[in-house]
Amino acid sequence: MASKSSPPEEDYSCPVCHDIYTDPVILSCSHSFCKDCVQKWWREKKIKECPVCKKIDSKDPPCNLALMNLCEAFLKKRAAKRKRTEVFCSLHTMEHKMFCDECQQLVCEICRLSKKHKSHGFRLIKDVDLNHMKDEVYNSLPPLKKQLAVFNKVKTIYNDTAEHINFQTKHTEKLIKKRFKKLHKFLRQDEEARIKALREEGQQKSLMVREKIERLTGDISTLSDTIKSIEEELRASGCISFLKNYKTTMERVQVPLQDPRLVSGALIDEAKHLGNLTFRVWNKMKDIVYYTPVSLDPNTAHSGLILSDDLTSVRYGETEETELLPCPPDNPERFNRWCHVLGSEGFNSGSYSWDVEVGDSTDWVVGVLSKSHRRKGSGVGQCWSFRLNEGKYRADFSESATDLSLEQNPQRIRVQLDWDEGKLSFSDPDTGTHIHTFTHTFTDTLFPYINTAGTSPLKILPEKCIVKLDNFVRDDDEDEEEEEEEEEEEEEESGEDYDDDDEDNDPLNPRHYPPIPNHYHNGDEFFFDLMP
Repeated sequence: MASKSSPPEEDYSCPVCHDIYTDPVILSCSHSFCKDCVQKWWREKKIKECPVCKKIDSKDPPCNLALMNLCEAFLKKRAAKRKRTEVFCSLHTMEHKMFCDECQQLVCEICRLSKKHKSHGFRLIKDVDLNHMKDEVYNSLPPLKKQLAVFNKVKTIYNDTAEHINFQTKHTEKLIKKRFKKLHKFLRQDEEARIKALREEGQQKSLMVREKIERLTGDISTLSDTIKSIEEELRASGCISFLKNYKTTMERVQVPLQDPRLVSGALIDEAKHLGNLTFRVWNKMKDIVYYTPVSLDPNTAHSGLILSDDLTSVRYGETEETELLPCPPDNPERFNRWCHVLGSEGFNSGSYSWDVEVGDSTDWVVGVLSKSHRRKGSGVGQCWSFRLNEGKYRADFSESATDLSLEQNPQRIRVQLDWDEGKLSFSDPDTGTHIHTFTHTFTDTLFPYINTAGTSPLKILPEKCIVKLDNFVRDDDEDEEEEEEEEEEEEEESGEDYDDDDEDNDPLNPRHYPPIPNHYHNGDEFFFDLMP
């Protein structure tokens, strides 16, 4: 009579923990789980649903006695089988008597005489120094435990990142909708397109993070199972099982896994969706459009800073405020020591200018820093800045500083960068006063940055733009020529001399502002002239 085959181990495994059922319970949908597993699942999801079919279950699940009895019988049968295979040789069904020093495994009398073990050294099981071998295995565990701690830490950061992505997606969507309400009706289609792009990015990056978490979960499970299995073998009372599996155990201990690394760019690129949003989406607007030359990147901001919804101003938050906001993850782009926030775009050529309103703030830094500047710890790297701290103005380049004396406290700071010429200038646009100029041969991409420890906001000021259609440039040029002729006649009548060279040499003249890229729509080309 043929023996009845036993069901596979998968039939006795919980779908949540993938281990043999412990105190199994059955839901109304007929799916069974460990009692602790399903309770934990419900606490995390905050809803009583089946982890497999998602059916809602409002009642407390009863114990599955039949499944529990089957699991107990399966465990007893598996334990008896393991015990039988530990004592006897799997090849010759003879009792293990010796330990091969070269192969580091248990052998029977027939194995000892085989070609495989020819000229090998053997010891009786009773002569094996079991404590020494256990110490070897035990001393090999700390690197695995250390690696497990690293995996757990990285997984925690990824969990925080996943939660922050959800917050960013919802928060950014809310801001986009709020701004689009202020636009005309014909811009709504553009709003829908941007919301779709945001959600797709959120889904893509959430999917990427979930894949990272699943991969880390698998690695962590592997490491945990390895450590658990080895520790169980070390606690085993008999030496036969330990000696038999000694070589395999050492091989498992000495197989390292590659340490996980955080991936840059995992967060939602809020600057792409929100930076200069109104300027980029307007179409055929007759009113003046305001353009902000620098948009702050919230993914780089220190956790103590609070940015405005339009990403143009920043201030240091009060403790009560920051506690109400979600804590951002420690992603690679973020500064974790200095209260810095970077602009969303870096510069590696050309000329640029932007104004920062510092107002009555008494602790601030404005300037640029290199892309290679370290974001964590003390922050090693090149930076050029103008600051106010403890009532003193200074111009700083990395570790060197120059004290400056100003006749009056500026309310606005103009930063002018000429990357190609290697110049970075600071001035007061309200009085036209030059403050300081750095000269340096730039080789790295430079990012605008702001540092503040004050509660008064520092704001990137918008530029005022005039829009001209290409179709009417000729008429506008003729009008401008007529206006210039009239101005020259008025100057001659007043006796005042006008020197074009003085205007060309004035660094604060609007002519020297960096050009804005052309804007195209329906085949028409738009030009934007920055006004002071």
